[in-house]
Amino acid sequence: MSSINYDLPEPAGIVPEILLDLDHYTEGPVVNNAGHLFFTDLAGQNIWCWKENKAKIWAKGIRPNGQALMADGSLLVCDSSAACIVQYDVYGKIKDKKGSGLIDGTEVRCPNDIAIDPENGFYFTDSVRHVGAVFFVGFSGQERLIADNIDFANGIAISPDGQALYIAESYQNRILVMQLDSPGHIKNMEVFANLPVNQSNSPTGNLPDGLALDALGRLWVAHYGMQAVQVLSASGDLLATYDTGIPLTSNLCFMGNDIIVTGGFGEPGPGRVSRLPIFKTY
Repeated sequence: MSSINYDLPEPAGIVPEILLDLDHYTEGPVVNNAGHLFFTDLAGQNIWCWKENKAKIWAKGIRPNGQALMADGSLLVCDSSAACIVQYDVYGKIKDKKGSGLIDGTEVRCPNDIAIDPENGFYFTDSVRHVGAVFFVGFSGQERLIADNIDFANGIAISPDGQALYIAESYQNRILVMQLDSPGHIKNMEVFANLPVNQSNSPTGNLPDGLALDALGRLWVAHYGMQAVQVLSASGDLLATYDTGIPLTSNLCFMGNDIIVTGGFGEPGPGRVSRLPIFKTY
């Protein structure tokens, strides 16, 4: 039986492979247990499913953005324009809506990305300049404001033990880490890593976006405006930078030996989904 070799290859040897070019900027890639890739296209209002090298529209939203898979195969989708989290069943039908209105006195305005704690609930980011936020919604129904005054809270990832959250603070070009003392309760927050700076000196030339943790605890960061994925060690050191071939790189996920990346050439479009053949098997 083959295993994945998680050694990081030299960036110069990794050439992005285009899977799809679409009319609209893409986001939120996730892969289910059957190997089906789901992603969103925001302005196109679609949730797509890609399998066997073919893509089809799986469900509709208003402005679907980041998403995450539940254990039962349903999808939790941040709908940025509906200002809530929409749960779709395995057939693409809307099952429920959560995390809207006021939570601890703070209005949910632009849900962007989401991370699931399988035993307890989910966390999502609210993308607003200067006063962005992170919220928790428990499976038993409780809702909490975890953190606020984040300068555009964007990508989010949760550690396997459920005790740490990683948040992309886009307009500060850095990653925050929040230690939790229990589900939905933050113990402390600090800067995990400052990221490389785009020499264009444009405010949108940096902007860390989607996040993903690999099996070795390294954090992978989609770096919007840098056409790159940054790989950080478990202690926040920069290990590698991979060219995605997508000028505005929005998000990423793992799919077998590969990294799937989304984004595009502008907003609202056009968009692209690509594959980076990072890992090998032995």
